[in-house]
Amino acid sequence: MSHVREIELDLTKSLVEDPRGGHNRWHPDIPAVLRCSPGETVALQARDGYDGQINRYSTAADVLTMNAARIHPLTGPVYVEGAEPGDLLVVDVLSVETGDFGATLNIPGFGFLRDEFTEPHVVRWEIADGFARSADLPGARLPAAPFMGVMGVAPSRELFERTKSAEQQVDQDGGLVELPNPTSAVPPDLPGDPGRRTISPTEAGGNIDIKHLTAGSRVYLPVWVAGALFSVGDGHFAQGDGESCGAAVETTTRVVLRFDLRKRAATSGGVRHLRFERLSAGPPEVAARPHFAVTGVPVDTDGRIHPENLNLATRNALRLMVDHLADERGFTRQQAYALCSVAVDLRISQIVDVPNVLVSAMVPTDIFE
Repeated sequence: MSHVREIELDLTKSLVEDPRGGHNRWHPDIPAVLRCSPGETVALQARDGYDGQINRYSTAADVLTMNAARIHPLTGPVYVEGAEPGDLLVVDVLSVETGDFGATLNIPGFGFLRDEFTEPHVVRWEIADGFARSADLPGARLPAAPFMGVMGVAPSRELFERTKSAEQQVDQDGGLVELPNPTSAVPPDLPGDPGRRTISPTEAGGNIDIKHLTAGSRVYLPVWVAGALFSVGDGHFAQGDGESCGAAVETTTRVVLRFDLRKRAATSGGVRHLRFERLSAGPPEVAARPHFAVTGVPVDTDGRIHPENLNLATRNALRLMVDHLADERGFTRQQAYALCSVAVDLRISQIVDVPNVLVSAMVPTDIFE
């Protein structure tokens, strides 16, 4: 490999303690910490998604005292020379290495089944020899499939304001959304605004949590500001498609990326959202491994059909998988929910057989020791 530019961090310190090299808000005016040219390779260390607040000795009680405003410490931004609005930034994921510890939390009020799983919960993982194991989930062994949960570029001022306005409307309508919050913001002095929270992805990427973006994948991001200002973080050792409880096996990482540009490709091709492809074989897909699956359709507990409601079909499939893991594998329901988040893939099996669309929840049975 040719010369690699690198952003190194002191991973014994949180972003709040040592803000050099990172940020935890999205904003058009966050300055770059590294510059590179198209075709160059960059290595970036990244803190875990909880900013080091959870360790091997943490308990469920610590989940309640965690500062959620610190979630997603990102490394960057990286300024790519020559990148202009309307270009397409091409990011090749060359490698992802993780730390030797990970954590999976259930944070009350968050997650797909947050109305049912209201208590805090923590799973602490030991990572070694290509697998993650936990005394908090005895009998399960997750194979390595590391990827970065957050990959994105800085929004333009127009996109920033439009997104902020749209999220405020969601809040007014009673939806769940993380609004701007100056608490623990890094950097703390952004012009006129504390910056947008990182929980929800946008057209500029962000917290995408796509488990397929392991080494060997290529990501295409539309450029919104000069230099693109790419940032990365929220490393995962393994995750189920859907990240059901709101967490994967969250861990520290070192990711190696190669950047390139396709000039004016976003404008000429109308590409205003993230796209990706596989360039080489990645970790085994669940369909190629032995697995057990349950299915959900959009029928409520009273037997009423909610036509083409993928949300309800998904909830039903996830509930049934939690029931299966609890009844047949001996896990508590909270353990089963966490296991769904890190290992169970939610798939749209069919969307055309109206009114009952169907979602499958698939667990690889080779994770059970």
